[in-house]
Amino acid sequence: QVQLVESGGGLVQTGGSLRLSCVASGRTFSIYAMGWFRRAPGKERTFVAFIGHNGEDAFYADSVKDRFVISVDTGKSAVYLQMNALKPEDTAVYYCATGRARVPDASLFDSWGQGTQVTVSS
Repeated sequence: QVQLVESGGGLVQTGGSLRLSCVASGRTFSIYAMGWFRRAPGKERTFVAFIGHNGEDAFYADSVKDRFVISVDTGKSAVYLQMNALKPEDTAVYYCATGRARVPDASLFDSWGQGTQVTVSS
């Protein structure tokens, strides 16, 4: 089992930046991919980005490509999401997850964090 703890959410104005962090503990040797998903108010959870456990194979949702950057620190078993040029439609609870496949499919991500709120004001 892998435990995940996110941090870094908050309130930011349109065009601003935030950096989310997620630290994994437990069976971290079993991690193959790390990803971020989000759930906007009243909407389904959607994919944001994933990256391989060694920092390879980064992949982004079209809605965040060229604005968000996902990265890992293998020594700390951590994954980060640098969010730039934020828009009101980025407002959501952001969840960190680890999975067994590098695909934008939440069903293949097994461990989830508790979520961190990101609010972008217009």
